Amino acid sequence: MSTLEHVVVVGGGAAAGNAVVSLREAGWDGHLTVLAAEPHPPYERPSLSKGVLVSGEDPDSGLVKPASFYRDHDVDLRTGAAALALDVGARTVSTRDGEVRYDSLLLATGAQPRRLSPDLFRPDPSDGAAVAYLRTSEDSLRIRAALEGGHRITVIGGGWIGLEVAAAARVHGCETTVLERGALPLAGVLGATVAQRFAEVHRAHGTDLRTGTVVDSVDAGTLGATVHLTDGSAIESDLVVVGIGAIPDVSLAEHARLTTSDGIVTNARLQTSAPDVYAAGDVASALHPTYRRHLRVEHWDNAVRQGRHAAANILGAHQDYTRTPFFYTDQHELSMEYVGLVGPGSVDDVVIRGDISSTTWSAFWMDHDTVVAAMHVNDWDTLEPIRDLVETRRRGVSRQRLADPGRSLDDVWL
Repeated sequence: MSTLEHVVVVGGGAAAGNAVVSLREAGWDGHLTVLAAEPHPPYERPSLSKGVLVSGEDPDSGLVKPASFYRDHDVDLRTGAAALALDVGARTVSTRDGEVRYDSLLLATGAQPRRLSPDLFRPDPSDGAAVAYLRTSEDSLRIRAALEGGHRITVIGGGWIGLEVAAAARVHGCETTVLERGALPLAGVLGATVAQRFAEVHRAHGTDLRTGTVVDSVDAGTLGATVHLTDGSAIESDLVVVGIGAIPDVSLAEHARLTTSDGIVTNARLQTSAPDVYAAGDVASALHPTYRRHLRVEHWDNAVRQGRHAAANILGAHQDYTRTPFFYTDQHELSMEYVGLVGPGSVDDVVIRGDISSTTWSAFWMDHDTVVAAMHVNDWDTLEPIRDLVETRRRGVSRQRLADPGRSLDDVWL
């Protein structure tokens, strides 16, 4: 492509918003169009399961930039404008109002909540049924209204979203049940030792955390819902919140016959299989040079940084995206930051630093004598040393030294 006159960004989340900001901050003054399906300027979603639910935070606090930014920086922001089709040959994106032509395109379409099978509902739920999913600001406000009313809340799924919703529900005094299919919540990510600690904290705060449970059916009306389990028990609820994962929104990419596999497949520079089409955020399955495989990361930090990185590459930077995965969560007294990636089958090879039963400790996941991932709980000064330890991938770490909280993380090698 010899000239870059018009960039189109499809999406309304962190990746989309940060890409737009980066393009303008870089001094590029070409025509810039944002197609956001939701009726808001692009916004970041972490607060939807945290501050909005717990402390009544305004969802607008998560806006990447206020609406005035787009006006002041000559950005054609179109909210409520879902992209319906993509023609990579003609370089056009279709909306209900017509076609938009692009020279470069960023797909930041995000992910959608994985929904319960329709076969589980008896009868089929009507509009307004007492079953909720959490993805948008409207979803968060609906759930918050139930929490503030002190209602009975059942959460299906013991992942990050489900446990954050459960923690918020208990803050509001709600009778709260979490149904998790596995033996422990988060065990697939954190391993049994760390997952057990999260389970203990939720139970200590009064959550009825039921593991090894399977939902048989859901009776959902407008005034409440009953969840029936395969063991014959039933839970009456005013609202059921489903948090069983997310599915990348690849419909637009598939329509255009881009390469997809658990997301839109990109190279290390976030370029898709079509010329001048990039992908970023929850939808992007990007080749990571460090891990030598494609990764799709559903976390805020990745969306922000991939959006910025894609913008730089659209402007000709030609740089690989090498950021190490990072995420965080706040659940009762456990405020945690995590860096790295644990390989399959390695989640239980963990070294605990400090007293895991306390409110300040760290965990390090190992590949033989190398730290591949780490997290801290409420030990904020250790984030950068932890990140350095993970990113150096240096061999020869002494597990005994690593476990000693009195020893510097700069001095943990054999």
